[in-house]
Amino acid sequence: MRNKLQSYLGFAIKSRKLVSGYDTCLNLIKANKIELILITREASEKTQKRFRGLTENAGIPMYVMDSSSEIEAMTGIGGRNIFGITDKNFAQAIAKEIENMRM
Repeated sequence: MRNKLQSYLGFAIKSRKLVSGYDTCLNLIKANKIELILITREASEKTQKRFRGLTENAGIPMYVMDSSSEIEAMTGIGGRNIFGITDKNFAQAIAKEIENMRM
């Protein structure tokens, strides 16, 4: 399952449909250009709470991932705790894989 998630994230990166960072994701949520948010447990409680509120209000799915090192290994992007997917199809596929991993 993790390989599929890693593949989808890789495709999203190559097609420039994955964005990262607090400000970038925040601005794109406000512009209605984000379809999915991934946030790591290492993000502060305040940040998680803020993004949870924003995504609930906007109807955007948000998943809290176990660790930033897990996401870093999958994406090759380090030092970030918040990732956004801007393509609906990638967002649906990634959400499905995350749900399958949690079962």
